[in-house]
Amino acid sequence: MPHPAVETTSFTYGDYCHWPDEERWELIDGEAFAMAPAPTRIHQEFVVELVRQIANGLQNHPCRVYVAPFDVRLPRGDERDDQIDTVVQPDVAVICDPRKLDDRGCRGAPDWIIEIISPSSAVQDQVRKRAVYERVGVREYWLVHPHDRVLTLYRLDARGAYGKPHVQALEGETAVGVLDGVTIRWPAAEPAADGGPGAGADNSP
Repeated sequence: MPHPAVETTSFTYGDYCHWPDEERWELIDGEAFAMAPAPTRIHQEFVVELVRQIANGLQNHPCRVYVAPFDVRLPRGDERDDQIDTVVQPDVAVICDPRKLDDRGCRGAPDWIIEIISPSSAVQDQVRKRAVYERVGVREYWLVHPHDRVLTLYRLDARGAYGKPHVQALEGETAVGVLDGVTIRWPAAEPAADGGPGAGADNSP
């Protein structure tokens, strides 16, 4: 069984498929990273609200939306599935090319990925995954900071790079660049006393 601290062994999707089902891992360039056992309530509320709005907005689109756990295999080229060394489970992924979908999940870059940031996932989402998503061509990448109520939004430019992100408060609406006519309306912050998005920092995994 892998451990995130092990750097001397490079893992592949073939290895990943034999690990215990009750454990959740991601692979980035062959390195294994354990995922938090359960997301927080606020994390899940944001995921549910985002997926609800996205699914409604996709009624006239060929794209489909998926939520974790959902394996996204990111090959470097045309290698076999069992040789792929990067497999991630984005919180929300939108895929518009049906050829990328199979019974195992998605092979290739989704068009749009959203990650909900928590203290345990901040480095993974903001550094490691950002670099991977840029490299493989994820066209739009949103990082939602639920307690700070900030959105960091990356879009690929003509050079295939993310460049400087757009940063905004989670207020009003945000248009989705890769989906014409689809917008996300941000819910109001809950009162701090209720432990909602207006509350203090989330110190849980």
